[in-house]
Amino acid sequence: MALVEVKNISFQYPNGYLAVDGVSFSIEAGENIAIVGQNGAGKTTTVKLLNGLMKPCKGDVLINGESTQKYTTAQMSRKVGYVFQNPDDQIFNSTVYKEIEYGLKKMKIDKKESERRIKDAAELTGMDKYLDMNPYDLPLSIRKFVTIASVIASNCDVMIFDEPTAGQDLEGLERLSWLNRILVERGKAIVTITHDMEFVADNYERIIVMCQKKVLADGRTQDVLFRKDIMEKARLKQPALARIAAAIGMKNSTLNVKRVAEYIQCSGRNS
Repeated sequence: MALVEVKNISFQYPNGYLAVDGVSFSIEAGENIAIVGQNGAGKTTTVKLLNGLMKPCKGDVLINGESTQKYTTAQMSRKVGYVFQNPDDQIFNSTVYKEIEYGLKKMKIDKKESERRIKDAAELTGMDKYLDMNPYDLPLSIRKFVTIASVIASNCDVMIFDEPTAGQDLEGLERLSWLNRILVERGKAIVTITHDMEFVADNYERIIVMCQKKVLADGRTQDVLFRKDIMEKARLKQPALARIAAAIGMKNSTLNVKRVAEYIQCSGRNS
């Protein structure tokens, strides 16, 4: 049984707008996936259905075999953590420490364990040097890591990151990549919504492409990103390495710089 099972879900807003239409997929523990697509493709609504912020009008979402329909949003937050695109939608405490601690207090985690989790989450995200600061005295890119630290501290099985790379510099991107690897090693299922196709190419083995409220493709990242027809239909730009590999005539899909370089060298010797 998969950790997350999405079974033919649809969601329609009260005004009649159909945001998700018959979406199905599953996610295993320790899996790291990216969900991509243009604005309006249904990505954010889909992941909000995973953590109970919304309930599907049709179909079902199972976390560890249990339907999200049975639980409140607060109860689901212990199983599925959500890092919003805008950290200001989540932050409301006066210090970084209190922000990370807040969820643990709500969960009634004992003090010793709470302190251990706060220390761990702060060190992983680089927030250990900001613990006594007001989050709103920090740049937006750093505030994003405050909300990520809060979710890590909750120790939920599934973690959703909505556009975590937006506004990040190289150091921030490298930390996000490293965090993904650490959390996957801990057996967490990581779901990332992003428009950054270069970051996807470098960090995810599996990708789900959404288009017009449906799943257009779901598979190995290097295979999907090489499908020009899929990328064009979803109105997404192939990452640079995929475009280069296609331009030089590589038949086997790869997002490995070394393999592309070796192919160019061999082509040069054979010409």
